This record gives sequence, C-alpha cells and structure tokens, in this order.
Amino acid sequence: MPLNYLMNKQSTINGNKLVRQHVLRSNIKDFVFISVGVILASIGLKGFLFPNNFLDGGAMGVSLLLRILTGFNLSVLIVLINLPFILLGAKQISISFAVKSTLAIIALASLVHFIHLPVITADKLLIAVFGGFFLGAGIGFSIRGGAVIDGTEVLAISVSRKSSLTVGDFIAIFNIVLFVIAATIVSVETAMYSMLTYFSASKTVDFIINGIEEYIGVMIVSDDAEEIKEMIASNLERGVTVLKSDGGYGSKGNAMPDRKILFCVITRLEVSRLLLEVDKIDHAAFVIQYPIKDTKGGMIKRRPFH
Repeated sequence: MPLNYLMNKQSTINGNKLVRQHVLRSNIKDFVFISVGVILASIGLKGFLFPNNFLDGGAMGVSLLLRILTGFNLSVLIVLINLPFILLGAKQISISFAVKSTLAIIALASLVHFIHLPVITADKLLIAVFGGFFLGAGIGFSIRGGAVIDGTEVLAISVSRKSSLTVGDFIAIFNIVLFVIAATIVSVETAMYSMLTYFSASKTVDFIINGIEEYIGVMIVSDDAEEIKEMIASNLERGVTVLKSDGGYGSKGNAMPDRKILFCVITRLEVSRLLLEVDKIDHAAFVIQYPIKDTKGGMIKRRPFH
C-alpha cells in the first residue's frame, strides 16, 4: 500500500478526531450555559416575579399576564406560549436551535413547577430590578448556549425579514402593547413596575451577550497609514487590515490620490488609547467607530465564557 495513501488516511482520521473533539467541547459549553440560564431564570420567576404578580416583556410576560388573569399553571403556560415560536425557529433558524430551546423551556417550566423559594423581599423596587436581573441573566446565558427561553426574538426575526421593521422595532412594539394591556386589565402600577423589570432584564441580556468589553470596529483614513499601522500592531498588539481605496471630495467629486484605509477591531476600553496614539501621529486623521456584536479569532482579547 503506497506510503502517501497511508499518510493521507492518517491525516483524515486525525482531522475527524479533532472535529469530534471540537463538537464535543462546543456541546458541553452550550449545555453549561443553558443550564446556568435556566437556573437563573427560574430564580427570577419563583423568587421575585411570580409571588408578587409582576410581569416582564416578551413571551414570558405574556405567560405571567395570562397566569394572573386565568390562574392557570405558569409552567404549562410557559411551554404553550413558547411552542409556536420554537416551531417558527425550526423553520427560520435550525432544527438544532429548536431542539435546544425546547429542552431549555421544558427544564425551566419543570423548575418553576417543582422548586420552592422563600420570599426574598417585599420591596417592589427590588422585586422589579432583581427579578429582571435574574430573568435577563437566564435569557442571556441561554442565548450564549444557542437556545432561547423566551421566543419573542424568533418571531421578531421572522417579521423583520418580511417587513421594514427591525428586530428591535418589533420587540418594542410588542412590549408596548403588552404593557398597555397590563395597565388596562391589571393596574397601572403593575404595568409601570413591569416596564422597570423589562428594562433591567434587557440590559442584563445585553451585558451577558456583549459583555462590558463590547467590540468596536475602527476605520482610519490617514496619510500616515503606515506609521499608524505599525503603532496598532506593535504598541496595541492588535491585528490591523489594510484596505486600498480611492476617494473624492467636493460637489464635483474631485479625485483624491489612492490611499490606504486601516481597519481594526478593539474593545471599548481600548478606544481612548487608540485615538490618543492616532492623534499623536496624525491629528487630522479621519476615524470611524461602530459597534460589533461579536468576533472570532484574530488578535483580540478573549472575553470570559467565550
């Protein structure tokens, strides 16, 4: 048997082994994230929101509102309300996503039904803030694990693909309608505290997903591009990409000489230092900043849990 064939076969076996190990590590990480998310969300529901008839936004808010109005079992409502969103997610996103989300929602419903937590506080402000915090942390960790325990965003993604509404627009409209209904049927006070709960939860979700070190994309246009490139690579120890471009200015689009545009991704905490160093080299440099949701690979500081 030829030596090259044996070597290629061994290389393929090793490659498949590495892929399986990567998939296994990824699945374990997702399981941990989802488990932590389900536990935190159940604490928010049973320890704060459920005993005090507080609401949240999204599908969870609908479940809590129906529980107040009908007295129906909250665990069953959580599954029933999220079921259409999961089916939609199977079509719009993936079967794997739908399976993970189904298991996460069933686990959450089970914990809500079986666990019993003592009343932690009677202060309505603390209930709203910390109830939203725990629920938002649960949703955030579940999303990091590739699942959802509140299916509203799945519907929002579907609607955004078929209309001019963005995901954020749809979620905002959905929750406004929910809180207006709550104010009309339950009480204005409950609706107001529920808005605070939703605000706390949404900010916590953003923090869990994006972290304090939110990534920022920076584009730099300068005649001293080479010197700035060296500074970013050497001083900041960050990767930088050079893009070739031409340009124009004025109402007639007068041509400008070819130049280089620098692009790099840094954390928000590093922005001020980068701007200072760029200003030292070229105070007239044109700098553009914009947020980036996430990154993979490259010379960027890794986030915790990433």
